[in-house]
Amino acid sequence: MRSIWNGAISFGLVSIPIKLVNATENRSISFRQIHTEDGGRIRYRKVCELDGEEVPTAEIGKAYEESDGSMIPITDEDLAALPLPTAKTIEIVAFVPASRIDPLQMDAAYYLSASGVPAAKPYTLLREALKRSDRVAIAKFALRGRERLGMLRVVDDVIIMHGLLWPDEIRRPEGVAPETSVTVREAELDLADALMDTLGEVDLDTLHDDYREAVEQMIAAKAEGGPEAAPAPRAEPGGQVIDLMAALENSVRAAKEARGEETPDASVTDLSARKQPPRSAATPKESGTKKSTAKTAAKKTASGASSARKTTSKASAGGKAAEKKSTARRTAAKKTPHKAPEKVGEKTPEKKTSPRKRSA
Repeated sequence: MRSIWNGAISFGLVSIPIKLVNATENRSISFRQIHTEDGGRIRYRKVCELDGEEVPTAEIGKAYEESDGSMIPITDEDLAALPLPTAKTIEIVAFVPASRIDPLQMDAAYYLSASGVPAAKPYTLLREALKRSDRVAIAKFALRGRERLGMLRVVDDVIIMHGLLWPDEIRRPEGVAPETSVTVREAELDLADALMDTLGEVDLDTLHDDYREAVEQMIAAKAEGGPEAAPAPRAEPGGQVIDLMAALENSVRAAKEARGEETPDASVTDLSARKQPPRSAATPKESGTKKSTAKTAAKKTASGASSARKTTSKASAGGKAAEKKSTARRTAAKKTPHKAPEKVGEKTPEKKTSPRKRSA
C-alpha cells in the first residue's frame, strides 16, 4: 500500500519513524457528466472571472475570502513559516480509556507502518504498551495543511490511528429530540428487547452494498449489449403505525421466521404480559370506581335491611293486635250466661189471665 505521509510518532523521548497509509477506501461507483445528444464528456474549465481566460494549474494559488468578498493571497511559503510542531510528527499527548472517546468524533482511519528496521523495536514497544494498558493514545498531527486530532489503538499487530474531530466541530443536538412527552410501557420495552434478542448479532464481514452490486450488474449488461437485468421488486413503504404493540409483535414474528424459528402466537403474546402490574394494584380511577360501587352496594344493602326491619315490625304489630282481639273474644264469652237451646216442637206455655179481665 502506498503511504500518504511520512514522519514519526513522538512517544515522550522516544521517536518512532512511521509511514501513514489509508486504512479505508471509497468503493462507491462514480459517474461522469456527458452530453446526452452525442455522449461527449462535459469538463470544467478553470477560468479567471476577470479576464475570462482559462488558467493553467501552475498559475492557481490560494486566498482567504473576507466577508466583503475581497481576497487575501496565501502562499505555500506563508503556511510553511507557521510554527507547526506536528508538521512531521504524531505527538502523543495523553493515554485515556477507549470509552472516553465519543464515536461521533471519529473520522478517517489510517494504518501506521514502521519505517525501516530501526523502527521495529520502538513500534512494538508502543503497541504492546497500548495492549497491556487497555487504553488509547490521544495525539496531534498535521495533514493536508492543517493540524488534526487523532486516536491511536491496536488492531491485531498493527497500530491504527483514527482522525478525530475537534470538540468544537461537534454540533450540539438542540431541537433534535422529540419535544412532546411520551410514556413507554413496560410491555412495549419487553417486546423491543425480544426483537433485539431475535435479531441477535451479525458477522459484519457478511454485510455488503446491494445497491452497488445492482449498479455493477446493470453497467455490465449495458456494456455487453445484452438485455438489462429486471429490477427487483421494491418493497412498499409501510403505512402509519397505529398500534405499536402490534407492530413490535409482527416484527418479532417476522424476524423469527427469517431465522427459521417457530413462531407460536403464545410466545409473542406472553412477552407483552411478562411484567404486567399486579391486579391488586388498581389505578386511581379504578380505585375510585370500586369505592363508588361499594358505596352504592352498601346503600342498597342498608335500604334492604331497613325495609326488612319495617316489614317485620308491621308483621309483629299485626300479630299482636290479632292476639289481643282473640283474647277479648274469649273473655267476653266467659262473662255472657249460657242459654239452653230451644227444642224443636216444644210449646210455649200460655199466660193465664185474671177472671176480672175475662168477664169484662
